[in-house]
Amino acid sequence: MAKIMKPRRPAAVPAKPGSRARPAPVTRSPNAGSGRNPKAKTKTKSKTKPWTAAEIEEVFRRFRAANPEPRGELVHINPYTLLVAVVLSAQATDAGVNKATPALFAAADTPEKMVALGEARVRDLIKTIGLYRTKARNVIRLSEILVAEHGGMVPPLREALEALPGVGRKTANVVLNIAFGEPTIAVDTHIFRVGNRTALAPGKTPFEVEMNLEKVVPAPYKPHAHHWLILHGRYTCVARRPLCETCLINDLCRWPEKTV
Repeated sequence: MAKIMKPRRPAAVPAKPGSRARPAPVTRSPNAGSGRNPKAKTKTKSKTKPWTAAEIEEVFRRFRAANPEPRGELVHINPYTLLVAVVLSAQATDAGVNKATPALFAAADTPEKMVALGEARVRDLIKTIGLYRTKARNVIRLSEILVAEHGGMVPPLREALEALPGVGRKTANVVLNIAFGEPTIAVDTHIFRVGNRTALAPGKTPFEVEMNLEKVVPAPYKPHAHHWLILHGRYTCVARRPLCETCLINDLCRWPEKTV
């Protein structure tokens, strides 16, 4: 029987005098150790399917059918007290603000009365709210500016509102929407979450989400879009475990991790 010869291993490369011999080179497959099949196709990440105009229309149709006249939950008497309440709600809950403001507004429901009340008294009345010292200072200062520059009235202009202490874009949008009926959308934590989770208006910043919502929300629904979205995020599309089983738009939502 013929003897089966095993292939010889290449000989080691001769070493130069005074040096160690180098091991023989090992021939390897181009894909060896890579864990990849050379015939396998590269998989691409699936992208979220964009919302259609008809689907977006349906979302807000359902919101309107369930709640035709949504309202903000901050208790207020007039545009001025609304402005103060929104300033106080920064990094605080509406419920917490509503516990403190009745006594505050009973004592001062105009800028003039608030200035007369004084920072120390305001601070004492809102001390149950987070960051109350800074907020008391801002409330007095913005009240002084309203008296000195706007005749004691809340200006219906974004630039003028954002120039007030403690007032940013979100606060200005809330005041413009609720007090003056402007179709603005104030993106808070809840709306930011809803916009991204559902993929209705994704964005890395609140401003991006706001701009994307401005583009996609149909004009007839814009006056109330802010309230519908914030209420949806506050009571249904909550942060830790969204209530997908009772969600009005479950079948349209693009979130891949629905709880049902």
